[in-house]
Amino acid sequence: MQALKSEDMSQLQLVEREEIDEEEDLFEAIDKLTAHGINAGDVKKLQDAGIYTCNGLMMHTKKNLTGIKGLSEAKVDKICEAAEKLVNYGYITGSDALLKRKAVVKITTGSQALDELLGGGIETLQITEAFGEFRSGKTQLAHTLCVSTQLPTSMKSGNGKVAYIDTEGTFRPDRIVPIAERFGMDPGAVLDNIIYARAYTYEHQYNLLLGLAAKMAEEPFRLLIVDSVIALFRVDFTGRGELAERQQKLAQMLSRLTKIAEEFNVAVYMTNQVIADPGGGVFISDPKKPAGGHVLAHAATVRLMFRKGKGEQRVCKVFDAPNLPESEAIFQTTGGGIADAKD
Repeated sequence: MQALKSEDMSQLQLVEREEIDEEEDLFEAIDKLTAHGINAGDVKKLQDAGIYTCNGLMMHTKKNLTGIKGLSEAKVDKICEAAEKLVNYGYITGSDALLKRKAVVKITTGSQALDELLGGGIETLQITEAFGEFRSGKTQLAHTLCVSTQLPTSMKSGNGKVAYIDTEGTFRPDRIVPIAERFGMDPGAVLDNIIYARAYTYEHQYNLLLGLAAKMAEEPFRLLIVDSVIALFRVDFTGRGELAERQQKLAQMLSRLTKIAEEFNVAVYMTNQVIADPGGGVFISDPKKPAGGHVLAHAATVRLMFRKGKGEQRVCKVFDAPNLPESEAIFQTTGGGIADAKD
């Protein structure tokens, strides 16, 4: 019996070790380039430009890399050649792609109904967008996710830190305290595991994303929240004359969010505002559509539409997703964050 127990223990340790190895293989640190003949000074230049992993390096065009001060075309070619030896960015089989999907972590929302709607929770390696009117529960879900992301993986969560970029001034640290208490966690420790930044312009917002790479390469982050993604673009660009430039800058920011999600295996949860839709049709009493146009629509992997229900109840509908049916879930906002609706 004891021999069996020790055998089980060694198997458990093996599984744990395998999981750790998988985690480490998610990205290759940029420092490893020095072992492939790249000058340490050039590696430092890449880090100064916000590139901390070989995976992240391969997500940049050579034109972008030659724009970094002190890197010539010949140097960039040599760096990319070395990175290709460390990271496979070619074709892989469908079976390998399925294996890669095993790295996906699902983060609980705090509501069982909402988790079931999302196929288990908010997923890493993708962007989840929530849009709806004010008081529809988007920011409340963001606050709940700040806590639930830190729960251990055994409790259907990410066991990682959270980065929060706030463009509307809606983050409330005192709101985190009762949510942490609901999940039986130490509020002080939970707050210490959240890094927060208030953005005031779209350029500031983009620079904050660039600065995240250094932190995510060193510490285990599982969630990035941007609340809201479009607000500063609607302020900094006005009128039809600036629309093309606005959409181009928005596309660059969304591309950066996608790269962060895939480079560091984090979930990106972003909220979005709604605009009136005059062409919404006569049968819809109050036609509204998400802001950001097609650029934002194509960037988000899962799009969720939030609306108010009775009292504190809220309704979440899957608006667009590659692997989820178009369905609805009812939840409610409570003092302890998002929870299942009471009849």
